[in-house]
Amino acid sequence: MKKTILQLLLLPLIFAACKTSHVNNDPAQSFLPMQIGNYWKMDAQNYTEIQDTMRIDGKLYYKFYSMVGGDAVSTEYLRIDEKNQLMESWPEATGKEYTRAKFNSKVGDSFFTLNDHTTNDYKVTVVEKSDSKMTFSFDMVYQDNMKGQPHQVTYIKGLGLDNQWKSIKIDGKIIK
Repeated sequence: MKKTILQLLLLPLIFAACKTSHVNNDPAQSFLPMQIGNYWKMDAQNYTEIQDTMRIDGKLYYKFYSMVGGDAVSTEYLRIDEKNQLMESWPEATGKEYTRAKFNSKVGDSFFTLNDHTTNDYKVTVVEKSDSKMTFSFDMVYQDNMKGQPHQVTYIKGLGLDNQWKSIKIDGKIIK
C-alpha cells in the first residue's frame, strides 16, 4: 500500500521532469518561417527556397538553396533554437555554429557570430526593432580592411528576409 501511494506521489514529478521546451513554429510569429517548400523569388534566376532538412550534431536544420544571377548557387543550413536565435551550421563542420540573429534582443544589443575573434567573427548589433521588423548590423571588427564598413540584414515577421521579392510562399500559401 505504501509503495502504491509513493508511486502516485512521484508520478507528477516524473511528468514535470519529462517536459520539453517548445519552440514556436508558427510562421506568422517567426522572423524567418521555416518549412520545406517556402520560397522567396525575384525571378527565375534569383531566388531562395527551403528544399529539405538535415540533422547536424543532432539538431534539425533547414536547407536553404539560393540561385543568384542564374549561375551562382549557395546552400545554407539554418535553424531557430529554443532561445529564438537564428543559427547556421554545415554538415562538414560539426561542432561549430554561427549565430546569425538573436530575435529576442533589444535595440543596441550586440553579439558575435562565432565568438572566436577570427576574421570571420562579425560583431552584430540590433539597430531597429518593432513588433514586425528587425534589423541587424554586421561589422567585421577583426578584419582590418573591412572593419567599420557594416552591412545590414532586415527580417519581417511572418515573411523572412526583407528584400525586393516578387513572389513569396510561406507555409503552403502564396503571400505575393
